[in-house]
Amino acid sequence: MKIVVIGGTGLIGSRVVELLGEHGHDAVAASPSSGVDTITGEGLEDAFKGADVVVDVSNSPSFADDDVLAFFTTSTRNQLSAEKSSGVKHHVALSIVGADRLPHSGYLRAKVAQEKLIRDSGQPYSIVRATQFYEFAKAIGAAGVVDGVARVSSGVMQPVAAADVSAAVAMAAEARSTNGIAEIAGPEKIAQDDFVRRAFAAIGESTPVVGSPETPYFGAVIDGDELTPGPGARVAATTFDQWLAAQRAAAQ
Repeated sequence: MKIVVIGGTGLIGSRVVELLGEHGHDAVAASPSSGVDTITGEGLEDAFKGADVVVDVSNSPSFADDDVLAFFTTSTRNQLSAEKSSGVKHHVALSIVGADRLPHSGYLRAKVAQEKLIRDSGQPYSIVRATQFYEFAKAIGAAGVVDGVARVSSGVMQPVAAADVSAAVAMAAEARSTNGIAEIAGPEKIAQDDFVRRAFAAIGESTPVVGSPETPYFGAVIDGDELTPGPGARVAATTFDQWLAAQRAAAQ
């Protein structure tokens, strides 16, 4: 199959392209650097010619509430329109576990809006919702540093390795559309402050980490299992400790 991956040069997209290529598909990475702009629509129909599946793993360059909503809604509308014109039969999108349970987060509201556009489009689709990636633990902590202390949420999450998410997205692209949502998460529930603390310890970062239930995450307070998957989710095998060990080994 010809499978076009929007955001195909990023963390998830590059691995999805690699996996699909290994499985014998014609996997095409599409991004502004390759002349495909989902906001203006430039290059979309040319990129989609002969494509069977479009995979969208792109992300907004700005996380400001209005910007991220404009990005996901505009980009998704343009993709879906070009898919219909080009005869694409399956739209796969990467979203976030708990997006519909945290309406105070502008970013997550934008992902919910994106999902609704896909569901209402009439295009056959599959949505893969993933939990937070192990790869972003350090960045979450760094973003919360105030006066030398990393202040983050103590809410529970169930993070996952980006490689495992990429595998789930590639699998969805190869399969028939489900017209539904599947979830993927890592094997361990972790409080966000512990998640950051363990990541810092693994790289020798000495910044203290303080968790609080009142500290927001993407603009929303986490007070339950909002960021953990529901029944029937795919639970990936890679633990956080295994991932950290692999990062240390690769750095040596």
